[in-house]
Amino acid sequence: MNPDLRKLPLEERLRLVEDLWDSIAADQGALPLTSQQRAELDRRLDAYESDSVRGRPAADVIADIRKTL
Repeated sequence: MNPDLRKLPLEERLRLVEDLWDSIAADQGALPLTSQQRAELDRRLDAYESDSVRGRPAADVIADIRKTL
């Protein structure tokens, strides 16, 4: 780790991480999937499409998580 980074305030380091992550997300199309990754995604999609239970709304899941905190 670059020792100069530790000198930055935590909020600034978090902002830098967020900016870096956003830049990676914007370029994600530049990284092709491996055949193994594509096969795993296909397997998960098939499992999702064949399941009659579609899950729960995110708001419900988040509320349940917050109850346990």
